[in-house]
Amino acid sequence: MRCVTLSGRDVLICHTRAGIFALDNVCTHAYAQMHEGRLRGVRLICPLHGASFDVRDGRVLGAPATEPLQRHEVRVIEGMVHVALAAARPAAAGHL
Repeated sequence: MRCVTLSGRDVLICHTRAGIFALDNVCTHAYAQMHEGRLRGVRLICPLHGASFDVRDGRVLGAPATEPLQRHEVRVIEGMVHVALAAARPAAAGHL
């Protein structure tokens, strides 16, 4: 995993056996930095409360999160990873 800033947004790039995926780097539950968490296969686990997400599409796999992570399109061209940022979603109300 690697966090990069693209157009002012923190994006997490995840390289898995299933491919390369890009998601927003902030947990939708409590705004933790996802790059500080763990990647187990395609399951991304938040370092703060353990919410988990599927890196392939951002969907929630485990509580306490209820909102998916924003996913961004990825293409690899001549060995370079290209990310097309999705439109920013309105901020969800998280818990601390």
